[in-house]
Amino acid sequence: VARRLSLRKHPECHSMAGGKAIEHLAQSGNQERLTFPLPMQQYRNCDFSFSGLQNLVYNAIVQKEKEEGIQEGEILSCVKDVAAAVQHAVTVHIIQRTYRAMLFCIKNSILPSKNPTLVVSGGVASNQYIRKGLQNLADANDFALLCPPPRLCTDNGVMIAWNGIERLRAGLGVLHSTAGIRYEPR
Repeated sequence: VARRLSLRKHPECHSMAGGKAIEHLAQSGNQERLTFPLPMQQYRNCDFSFSGLQNLVYNAIVQKEKEEGIQEGEILSCVKDVAAAVQHAVTVHIIQRTYRAMLFCIKNSILPSKNPTLVVSGGVASNQYIRKGLQNLADANDFALLCPPPRLCTDNGVMIAWNGIERLRAGLGVLHSTAGIRYEPR
């Protein structure tokens, strides 16, 4: 969404990553000026998907560009409102699906009966709006919420690579030869 909104061209966001730019602009935007239906409401499971939401947002951006008479790549006058509405929709989707997962774990006795904990990491955990929503969810359900400091909430690929480095150093579960291993990309 940040790329489609051309936020690298926005004077407040030119040096920010996309998610950080959305969060920054959303702080002074009005999330109620645009509303996006939440994804996957018909599915009663814990799966996440943002592709449907992405399509809705892209269509709304195209519509706003037409209304404002601007070309793709120019900054919308309502960019802060779009950012706020997107951030809110993403947050509500994450909260709803996480709540379903919490209920599933409780129902199936997967979590300890005392002091259950919700752990959130990765890039999504660096967003303070999402973090606050998940904190409210955790509090309402007597869960502790654990999040690394935002400076450690970077791209999941980096964290996976770091985990690989640590496992290699410790000699845990590391293959030293790939001979005889077959794999197929999906």
